[in-house]
Amino acid sequence: MITCDILVIGSGIAGLSTALAAYEKGFDVVVITKGESPEESNTDNAQGGIVYKGEEDSPELLIKDILEAGAGATNPEAARVVAEEGPRLVEEILIKKVKVPFNKRESGEFDLTEEGAHSVRRILHADDLTGRAIERSMLRYIQNHTSIRIYTSRVAIDLLTLQHHCKNPTNVYKPLECLGAYAYNVKEKKVERFVAKATVLATGGLGQIFLHTTNPKGATGDGFAMAYRAGVRLINMEYVQFHPTTLYHKDAKRFLISESVRGEGAILKTPDGDPFMERYHPLGSLAPRDVVSRAIHEEMTEKGYKYVLLDLASYMDAEAIKKRFPHIYETCLKHGIDITKEPIPVVPAVHFACGGVKTNMWGETEMKRLFAVGEVACTGLHGANRLASTSLLEGLVFGNRAARRIEEKWNELNTEIPEPAEWVDTGEYDPDPALINQDWITLKHIMWNYVGLVRTEKRLKRAIYDLRHLWWEVEEFYRKAKLTKELIELRNGILTGLVIARAAYRNRESRGCHYRKDSQKS
Repeated sequence: MITCDILVIGSGIAGLSTALAAYEKGFDVVVITKGESPEESNTDNAQGGIVYKGEEDSPELLIKDILEAGAGATNPEAARVVAEEGPRLVEEILIKKVKVPFNKRESGEFDLTEEGAHSVRRILHADDLTGRAIERSMLRYIQNHTSIRIYTSRVAIDLLTLQHHCKNPTNVYKPLECLGAYAYNVKEKKVERFVAKATVLATGGLGQIFLHTTNPKGATGDGFAMAYRAGVRLINMEYVQFHPTTLYHKDAKRFLISESVRGEGAILKTPDGDPFMERYHPLGSLAPRDVVSRAIHEEMTEKGYKYVLLDLASYMDAEAIKKRFPHIYETCLKHGIDITKEPIPVVPAVHFACGGVKTNMWGETEMKRLFAVGEVACTGLHGANRLASTSLLEGLVFGNRAARRIEEKWNELNTEIPEPAEWVDTGEYDPDPALINQDWITLKHIMWNYVGLVRTEKRLKRAIYDLRHLWWEVEEFYRKAKLTKELIELRNGILTGLVIARAAYRNRESRGCHYRKDSQKS
């Protein structure tokens, strides 16, 4: 059993922000992550940038942009918190403390860029690998200046609670309380108990449960499923955002083409060269992501296109493209596409979960001792559609806030907690990888075809029916098979998919990135 004051599950910007702030307040902090190295996270894959502050910018203007992008479903309080605290924390933590190498102009000023639905240029970037620069700068600082313990290759299985993991039947009458987590040690093939006075879910996203996604392989919905099984409420789960522009190529694995490309002037066109976005929105190619994604989908569906084109070469100098987007340039070139001379074939793919574990403005969930931050959490900041480059900012702000709230409530949290039950291994046989792979394929196709960009009552009913059957089959499989990383992820992915499908079925109104073709409203 491994004990600590605060357990952080996840090592992206949200988890590391929480861990760093908590450590600096004097807490003993443990971070667990399922990657072989702590860099493996959604944050490390983020390209575009992080919101800072532009010329003639203000918190009020940022709030306005967040609310407009959120399609009427944004929590105004969350928008205010992020707009007022975000730029300051970017400066204090990312710029001054961990020294992220954000791009600067020759004058020494930051090279701010613009992205869709933003009113001004206010976005910091590090070439087109901003997330990687942030992630690795934070890890470098933590490893060099703190004694935070980071355990890699640990796949969280379940949250530890008195109700689920104790033989005393009277515990069911007590309030829900989180005592840590069970985690599977991939290398040693055993389950470990991590016990803490406060636990912070920072497990990232869920894109891998869909057929096409920009998310890394670890984004299997683990935190959503763990919280749901423990009895914690999830909200806004139907709002799954698609990124409109991922590289269309058989070997590219839906490589993300950053929204900054459109921010720098690229225009979306049909394969025969017709700019089409102005027919769908006054902002054209800089319209909110849900609008752009559906427009591309409609063009592809109506006219039989396999992709559309994103033309940057006609609007930006070749050398400027190479300097501004070196990673995108090199990656596309590997696939035979020179973006300085020709347009990029693109299609939409799942990108971000706007909903998640319900929290207040301090990362607190409805379960005592459990906090959630980053993509797995839902403060309501994103409403029905996330504004570009606010995800990294959200993780920074609410990770910092969660640590502050733990400090404020430490007298209440710093009490003796009962030792949770040992893990009982019921595995009878090694799981068949072929069965796991086939179930993953089934899940991804159900979610893509029935719970994707365009939804209907009939499609969602079919999804729920198929997913319930798949969930039951895998639960039985899970109870009898020996644990593996792949089996844990599959179990979590199916449950997360079912939660999304049910939420989408209940919500009959089209809003933001939840588009119901059979809705009476839009």
